[in-house]
Amino acid sequence: MAKQIGILTAGGDSPGLNAAIRGVGKAAIRHFGMKVSGFRAGFRGLAENRIQQLDGSALSGILTIGGTILGTSRDKPHKMNIGGKTHDMTDAIVENYHANHLDVLVCLGGGGTQKNALRLKQKGLNIITLPKTIDNDVALTDITFGFDTALGIATESIDRLHSTAHSHHRIIVVEIMGHRAGWLALGSGIAGGADVILLPELPYDVNSVAAAIRNRVRNGKKFSIVAVAEGAMPKDFAERHAAAQKLKDNAGTKEEKKRAKKELDKLEQQHRNHTMELGMHLEELTGLEARVTILGYLQRGGIPSAADRLLATRLGSACASFIDQEVYGVMVAARGDKAEVVPLEEVAGKRRLVPLNHPWIEAARHVDTSLGD
Repeated sequence: MAKQIGILTAGGDSPGLNAAIRGVGKAAIRHFGMKVSGFRAGFRGLAENRIQQLDGSALSGILTIGGTILGTSRDKPHKMNIGGKTHDMTDAIVENYHANHLDVLVCLGGGGTQKNALRLKQKGLNIITLPKTIDNDVALTDITFGFDTALGIATESIDRLHSTAHSHHRIIVVEIMGHRAGWLALGSGIAGGADVILLPELPYDVNSVAAAIRNRVRNGKKFSIVAVAEGAMPKDFAERHAAAQKLKDNAGTKEEKKRAKKELDKLEQQHRNHTMELGMHLEELTGLEARVTILGYLQRGGIPSAADRLLATRLGSACASFIDQEVYGVMVAARGDKAEVVPLEEVAGKRRLVPLNHPWIEAARHVDTSLGD
């Protein structure tokens, strides 16, 4: 009997998702004689049995298309909003998995998807995942598809901002995606020649940032580019946030967890306007005019780069091969030019952050880029 594969894409959209769907599907159908179906809108589509066949026709012409032909959502199997109330839809997912006679479910997504996939594995389903996110923060893989495209877009944006900063003698603060990991801000900041790069992994001192900008002015450079990850924090705020997170992690009773979550949510809400506030502080401290640009979803859209198409196709086709070997309960990770499997238990709940001794960090310091510390 031909193996039946189900595929879904979950979490935020990312360049390369369609290339990965195509890579899995074409290899599975043409090389291994399998049958492939897709579920629309992530785990919600599986819970609601919103299925479509992915044959050669459906997979044709999607390699270069951004987004995902299956649609996506951030719904979690165990916490899904149905009619305004939260429901555990895990049993419905398990039922639909078996009703469609699936041999395996392929989940394309980031860190949250890895955790949700592990929950379904623990329910007895055959699961295999591929690492997708522009943040590049999925654990135990060299790189995630989506990152290279977003890196190019962010770098080009910084390139374009240079002319305005130079012409008007301004500080340009550009916010780049990355709540917990600063790979995108660091990579594009270095490639785009940013003068200051601020990362979530390295809390900054705004006075140190201002001093670096004033030093540029003294050396005859009357403009500065500040690349800031959306999750970057000033040192004092980072200490408060870390304390609140620790309190939440160590909370014992339900009431303690509730209070800790409330405090953490309050801090997260305060941080939302962080980049605008940073721009205003730098104006006050330097006497220069500052302008803020938030790239937002521009970084996630558009045609995937050649590198992302290649990576997604390589991991997708390897995924089909592992399914043929009945290797389940794993994520297909990039390891150099190879694809290797990692147990979901080792991936779920972990995040790949920028090490403070990473070569990119060292390179930034060597070319006199301020990291705000």
